[in-house]
Amino acid sequence: MSKSAKEVKPEDDLIPLFKSIGLTQAKAAEASKSAKSAATLKSLIEKYSLASRGLDEKHAGLVAALAGQIAKSSEISGESEKYVLDRILDEKLKSVDQVTAAVKYAETHSTPFDSTDFDKECGVGFSITPEQVVEHVTNYVTSNSVSGWANLGTTISGVKAIPALRWASPLEIKNAVEQTFLNTFGPKQAAPPKGKESKKDAKPTAKDAALSERASAPKTVFEEGFLGSLHKPGGNPQIHSHLREQHLNATKGAVWTRFPPEPNGYLHIGHSKAIFVNFGYAAFHGGKCYLRYDDTNPEKEEQRYFDSILETIRWLGYEPWKVTYSSDYFDQLYELAVELIRRDKAYVCHCTQEQIKTDRGLKVGKPKPCVHRDRPITESLIEFEKMKNGGYRPKEANLRMKQDLEDGNPQMWDLTAYRVLDSPHHRTKDKWKIYPTYDFTHCLVDSMENISHSLCTTEFILSRQSYEWLCDAVEVYKPRQSEYGRLKIEGSVMSKRKILALVDEKFVNGWDDPRLYTLIALRRRGVPPGAILSFVGSLGVSTAPSNIETSRFEQAVRQYLEGSVARLLMVMKPLKVTIENLPEDHMEWIEKPLHPKVAALGNTKIPFTRTIFIDADDFRLEDSEDYFRLAPGKTVGLFQAPHPITCTSYKTDSETGKVNELICRLETGNIKKPKAFIQWVAEHAPSGSPVRIDETRIFHRLFKSDDPPSDFRSDINPDSLETVTGAMVEIGFWELVKRSILEARRESSARAKTSAASNDVDSLVGKECARFQGLRIAYFALDKDSKASCLEEADDIAPVRKQGDYLVLNRIVSLKEDVGKAA
Repeated sequence: MSKSAKEVKPEDDLIPLFKSIGLTQAKAAEASKSAKSAATLKSLIEKYSLASRGLDEKHAGLVAALAGQIAKSSEISGESEKYVLDRILDEKLKSVDQVTAAVKYAETHSTPFDSTDFDKECGVGFSITPEQVVEHVTNYVTSNSVSGWANLGTTISGVKAIPALRWASPLEIKNAVEQTFLNTFGPKQAAPPKGKESKKDAKPTAKDAALSERASAPKTVFEEGFLGSLHKPGGNPQIHSHLREQHLNATKGAVWTRFPPEPNGYLHIGHSKAIFVNFGYAAFHGGKCYLRYDDTNPEKEEQRYFDSILETIRWLGYEPWKVTYSSDYFDQLYELAVELIRRDKAYVCHCTQEQIKTDRGLKVGKPKPCVHRDRPITESLIEFEKMKNGGYRPKEANLRMKQDLEDGNPQMWDLTAYRVLDSPHHRTKDKWKIYPTYDFTHCLVDSMENISHSLCTTEFILSRQSYEWLCDAVEVYKPRQSEYGRLKIEGSVMSKRKILALVDEKFVNGWDDPRLYTLIALRRRGVPPGAILSFVGSLGVSTAPSNIETSRFEQAVRQYLEGSVARLLMVMKPLKVTIENLPEDHMEWIEKPLHPKVAALGNTKIPFTRTIFIDADDFRLEDSEDYFRLAPGKTVGLFQAPHPITCTSYKTDSETGKVNELICRLETGNIKKPKAFIQWVAEHAPSGSPVRIDETRIFHRLFKSDDPPSDFRSDINPDSLETVTGAMVEIGFWELVKRSILEARRESSARAKTSAASNDVDSLVGKECARFQGLRIAYFALDKDSKASCLEEADDIAPVRKQGDYLVLNRIVSLKEDVGKAA
């Protein structure tokens, strides 16, 4: 119903004029509320013919901000006004803050302005890299002794006040502070409930308040429990005092850790905990963490595993201080093996593998000496040299440590230190015919790299004794090994052998199949790295193993995505709707937020036309009192559309009898608010609406059991992959993809400049970074199988599909079940 002449407010006359320069309805209405600002904006539009300039929404908003500032000032001349306006139209002034600064400059300076001075005062041409922002944040946190997440708000405010960051994006600053807090203090934890204040309490001093805040700040996983009880650097006892002094001189008393994966497979979710513990603990204490490849078995190592491990660590957000290899130390390790023989603490054994197992007594719990155990030192030295020079075939000779057969620990029953392998090494080529074992290599390389905390999982508890024995046997610095519980997700397998079998036997489509819990599979599925770290951090670190329900992991991912990704209208099973009381050529643009609670994600525009599509599940022929969605004669709302619709009739397929089209009426009058709102997308070819998705892949549990049996093949769920064809998404999808890929490239480029491990810009940029919530359906990400010419160049992403284009979405995780939703 239109307003009568008496009901029309004076400012309503200005709204069409303000919209003509690019302002939205809401912003035009807002701009018209202040008479003085509105009059100034009207004057600017008419004086400079802004309605014909084709301004976009952003520039129109800046012009409105300029009008507001001019209205408050009595010192702005016509020349000054035009100068500032031109700087907006020339895209020199890009934010409201800059416009405000420009008006203040104009108030205190006479024209003509010194352009260099103006630009400096107003932040024109300001540029700062993400790593520079992070550097300022880190320095602020350090110099102000920021103690935890309780200080997040004050830290953000303090960083914004740094002069060098005057013109930096507030969102970039906020993200940099939060990432620095995550790296320094671990994931944010809920603060303890506040106690009631006593009226009798004396007013605390500023010092008391500071101490109280520090004491009440929630502790992180790195300062309590298992990790909080670890020794201080240098606190691990040594066989000689000078070894401790040499270690502390090298590390300057800092925490040094290492993540030492075997490059014989892809990392899985369990490794994310090891990465979090080792990199996170070092970062929390301002220390350093190595990535050290344990490349001592050339028979199973492949370059793709090396590459993937580094890429995965960086994808999770960590940068190794140094990338090293156990093979870097092969010469030193060999010399220490020789020294071990000279000290009569190692010997060359020629027993068969079966005999060695029998002698070690693993089946009966009682070892017996090898027949070669007491061979002369000189003989073992000669034999070891012969092993090194290729004088023996694999399994014909081994170097074994002479430990303590009376000890109750099997890890002290003469472990193998070196074995013969007839395989070229990826780095040392054919130089070596013998290779050290993990039991020999690990502790000695930890020593050589001055590791202060050798953190590993509890299956290595028994190895701690042999670890320390070997370091003391050759009298080198002895790191302290500490063990924490492993992480496993129920209903999955973590064994590389089993995963390889699943891949080779085609039960899954590669190591990155999203039904697996390898980290490359979770990445492809669309799980954000921050969600994984948040999940791991929430579990805490203790000596107990963490066998976590799938639902708990998915809930952690869901919570992370809830406030960080856009929401798009989407229909999984499209059903055509024709709105009979709209003309054939009807088209209007609807502006909608990408997230109702996260303004920083921005807005998008979608078309509304005579033909739309709803989800087939939102319509049924039989109505009932507890059913609130669409049925014949029933009215429902359309999410973010201007009016509800009523179904007046429907059409069916002549062959199947299924409903294939609804005829509806748009209710433009005053009607009761509908009880239900449903999602929809419009058909509008010129704008590319709707975006048609060729495949939407929905992943269910790969195994039927929570704990797959040894015969895991018999437990595979035959319905673990569901594929839906023909889903539709609103055209805001394209802008989301473009922004996501560009942001990922910017971040990757910035990290590549400072990374000591990799300058590869593309490794952190994948199609999966385009994530969104299909409203009321689930969270989705773009799959790497998607092929679209516009995806190859993110700067040119446009809603135009070409021949050969193919779009695939992966469901990341479902939404919480809405128990109040009628079926």
